[in-house]
Amino acid sequence: MQMRLQKTFTIVFLAVIIISINGVFVYIFFRSSVFYDNPRYILYIHLVINDMLMVCVSVTLFVISFAWQNVPFSFCVTLLIISSAAHKNTPLTLAGMAVERYIAICKPLHHHQICTVRRTYILISLIWGIGVIPGLNDLIVIVIVRPLSVFKPVAICSAATLYNTPYHEELSKFTPGLYTSVVWVILVFTYCQVLFAARRASSDKSSAKKAQSTILLHGAQLLLSMLSYITPVLDKLFLPLVTDQQKRISFFNYLLTNIVPRLLSPLIYGVRR
Repeated sequence: MQMRLQKTFTIVFLAVIIISINGVFVYIFFRSSVFYDNPRYILYIHLVINDMLMVCVSVTLFVISFAWQNVPFSFCVTLLIISSAAHKNTPLTLAGMAVERYIAICKPLHHHQICTVRRTYILISLIWGIGVIPGLNDLIVIVIVRPLSVFKPVAICSAATLYNTPYHEELSKFTPGLYTSVVWVILVFTYCQVLFAARRASSDKSSAKKAQSTILLHGAQLLLSMLSYITPVLDKLFLPLVTDQQKRISFFNYLLTNIVPRLLSPLIYGVRR
């Protein structure tokens, strides 16, 4: 019991720190009207708010797994869909930011025509629409395969225990790979173009070096966000371990792949901005 309380306190404490740091950036954004007309900062603040939402829901699910047995199916599924969408939104938003930077540097004359505030909000709506699709697919599959489960409470509210059909196993292999492949293709293409454009436009190496460091920071941010995708894989690897170490390993797995990256994320982007 004491170990559970220590784990819960640690996760909640780190979540409060992450939300507080992100909250400062959100406060600065809404206090300065100059940011409202800049698609770059609108996408950035969407990334920050999305991380705040993801941490809140993720920590809520973590605390529920310790403190609440027999969670209502509808409540559990709602949290899982929001969590899934928020996880997908991070790389998709990074891809959108990469495209915006590509247009701004490689096609500067068309930037104000293409990257408008209205289109930025449409892009954010599209990101949420794409991000929520996998969670809705999981729900539809479980309703079709096990229709009576919607009337029963969930013993442990987690995707691993609720979505455990063979169909979900195949979807879990296909969906993350599709998202990561598309996002990496977009990022590699746009960042290479930005880097080449920076080198061509500069008479010295300083501008190219600055562009290269920015690209590396974006890449580091993407790698951090992708760590959350390996959490279910690691959990399945350690699932056969019927020992006391299993829960401890799962805790550190969750801490390192979901919480710590969100702690570093605002620092990397916020300082760079």
